[in-house]
Amino acid sequence: MLFNSIDFAIFLPLVFIVYWLLQNHGLKWQNALLLVSSYIFYGWWDWRFLSLIIFSSFIDYFLGLSIAKSDVKRKRKLFLILSLVVNLGFLGFFKYYNFFAQNFADAFTFFGQSIEPSRLNIILPVGISFYTFQTLSYTIDVYRKKLEPTKDIIAFFTFVSFFPQLVAGPIERASNLLPQFFSKRTFIYKNAIDGCRQILWGLFKKVVIADNAAKYADMIFDNHNYYSGSTLVLGALFFAFQIYGDFSGYSDIAIGTSRLFGFNLKQNFAFPYFSRDMAEFWRRWHISLSTWFRDYLYIPLGGSRGSTLQKIRNIFIIFIISGFWHGANWTFIVWGLLNALYFLPLLLLNRNRKNIDFISSKNLIPSLKDVINMTLTFCLTLFAWIFFRAESLQHAAEYIRNVFTDSLFTIPNFIDQKITILILSLTLLFVGVEWIGKEQKYALEIMKNIKRTPIRWLLYICIAFLIFLFAGRAQDFIYFQF
Repeated sequence: MLFNSIDFAIFLPLVFIVYWLLQNHGLKWQNALLLVSSYIFYGWWDWRFLSLIIFSSFIDYFLGLSIAKSDVKRKRKLFLILSLVVNLGFLGFFKYYNFFAQNFADAFTFFGQSIEPSRLNIILPVGISFYTFQTLSYTIDVYRKKLEPTKDIIAFFTFVSFFPQLVAGPIERASNLLPQFFSKRTFIYKNAIDGCRQILWGLFKKVVIADNAAKYADMIFDNHNYYSGSTLVLGALFFAFQIYGDFSGYSDIAIGTSRLFGFNLKQNFAFPYFSRDMAEFWRRWHISLSTWFRDYLYIPLGGSRGSTLQKIRNIFIIFIISGFWHGANWTFIVWGLLNALYFLPLLLLNRNRKNIDFISSKNLIPSLKDVINMTLTFCLTLFAWIFFRAESLQHAAEYIRNVFTDSLFTIPNFIDQKITILILSLTLLFVGVEWIGKEQKYALEIMKNIKRTPIRWLLYICIAFLIFLFAGRAQDFIYFQF
């Protein structure tokens, strides 16, 4: 079920009403409703894969209890390894089997032996990368004795499948989300309004910014040999705002929806395109995934401790695996490799923690130094996005080669000049709102500072009108494929 669909517009209010009617009947009834609702939400896409998420939940529920009960380190480690094998095994089969089969065959072809790879017609279950990492964090934290396992099977299953963030995150830690299923939830009007406001902003990002940018990004990337270099730059720019609006929009809707039910999810995006270096960018982009890799892979490898060679090794491992997590394609691996190359000088020069805080909003206009740093960081990000969006390495290489021609300095080819200019104008307006609200958890939160109710509601209506104006057939979110 898509957040930006009529189905969800009917589903959400129904679940919301029944949920709060059950408030006086105890947490178990509310949790049970959320579990059933989450399975309906997920099964709406393909009910067959419900068995996969249920099995994964069973495995980690019982393994978590087994790890906690055992005082023998060898047994504890064995249970943890079993959790890793099962979860990563499912993920590897559904997501990477054909990739490895094809590359195995290509390797033989390179050495003069031609073999036909055994490819399977595998459908990638939506959200498998997200809920797999979520359940793994639970068993790892129980193994590390940072978390007590739960005996409440309904609460645990609901934690794994919680519908607002099930399909594309944020990837929640059990230490943050699971305890909330045991705390009494009280309806707070202020929190519900704030949740609706964040949902509205998320829908604006998705429907108005991302979906419109996607039309032009797809058109330009799919026909890159027929456009000028300047138009190709515009195509990369459209994709940059498509993926940001799409993914951060999903996160906003997920976090806002959770607040309607009395839950608080962690922030997943913190205005990454205003970053002044690549280290800052990765502290602000897909925060739940970045911190997951940091805590469960980077730090266990040694992090930024050890020799220079170890630091370099750790950086490349973390970014290449992060790229591979996004998809079974060499383009994602190169994208990760590029980001490792961007990040490495900052780490080696001990400048990766230089820009921790946001640019102060006391001055609406940033300094020239900040503008230069933000522009350079954005351009590096934009270049890497070309690999992320390209269908293959050859596609990316051709796209980049066509950018750096004499036509780079010409006026871009507008397919529909009026519509293109309108979308660019709305994108600039969007960037302006994000800049003004950059010290909030989400940009539209600044609306609560407008004291005059009529003005505030007029702005809400304008945003809702734009969403309605550009709404058409519900478009999938990009990260559904990951």
